[in-house]
Amino acid sequence: MIKINMFSSADKVKGQGVGSAYLELIAMLKRKFPDSFDIAINSYSKADISHYHTVDPWFYLSTFSRKKRGKTVGYVHFLPETLEGSIELFSPFQKVFNWYVVSFYKRMDELVVVNPSFISKLEGIGISKDKVTYIPNFVSTEVFHEEPEEKRMALRQKLGYDEKDFVVLGAGQIQQRKGIDDFIQLAEENPDISFVWAGGFSFGKITDGYDRYKKVYDNPPKNLTFTGIIERHVLADLYNAADVFLLPSYNELFPMSILEGFNCGTPVMLRNLELYEAIIKDYYLGTDDVTDMSRALNRLYRQREELEVYRRKSREAAAFYSEENVASLWAAYYNRLLLSESSVVSQKT
Repeated sequence: MIKINMFSSADKVKGQGVGSAYLELIAMLKRKFPDSFDIAINSYSKADISHYHTVDPWFYLSTFSRKKRGKTVGYVHFLPETLEGSIELFSPFQKVFNWYVVSFYKRMDELVVVNPSFISKLEGIGISKDKVTYIPNFVSTEVFHEEPEEKRMALRQKLGYDEKDFVVLGAGQIQQRKGIDDFIQLAEENPDISFVWAGGFSFGKITDGYDRYKKVYDNPPKNLTFTGIIERHVLADLYNAADVFLLPSYNELFPMSILEGFNCGTPVMLRNLELYEAIIKDYYLGTDDVTDMSRALNRLYRQREELEVYRRKSREAAAFYSEENVASLWAAYYNRLLLSESSVVSQKT
């Protein structure tokens, strides 16, 4: 049995994708491989593999105890450039933090990225592509799955929407990077369409643009609802109740929210980003800007039969990024790490 120490503080802050990805992985490994992996959480005991999900300073210091850590793996959920528009730090602190993140990744024996486009970016900061592995995110169908039509209609009624309403759902932290400005503008310009944003201020007042967004959050347009940070099963109900899931982000890796939408069979609309080309091309309705989004939403609002085309695409994507497929990748990866570590030890002896 391979002993793996998982290091993470991601689940301490609700409403962020890193935490969701971490919890999904832990649950999957324990459920599917109970006899293969002995998993400990934030334990500094000796392990075969130490897998770091967040870049906490105490975790960084632990990497200096090489004999205890075994193979060290860093999960790359972000680079300094992807934090722009997320949190607002005093400029000198931001520079120090950016240096620290890069230093943390460079201390790892191996890195895992959720989007292959990040491999070249890591090369750009001096990390060899040979130590980087791409393993996509996934979402368990236990919580996020498509409900039958009768249940969907019941959920809509429970949320205050009837069959004729056209409901557009967005999800994630309320921050500039997520394209929240465009989402608000769409609500203001399309009063006949209902907009719901599921998420809140996970990082409180250090959220970039907090004061401005808090004013809208407290006094939104009549057709825009902010749910705040909600439990995952409630979010799953919203995906099923919505006609379209819209994520207008400017910068992403592989958002868990997109996978959640796919799993629920919800048509997905996104801003056209180059990084999506490598992972979910052809599975979503792409738009260039807020004008294009408005045009596409109004077309779907008038021609709702077209929604079924994108429901099918979401189902196809959900099958491709299924828990079963990704679980096999993680099992093979951890076993390879242990074999490579054993090989190094035998060569030294």
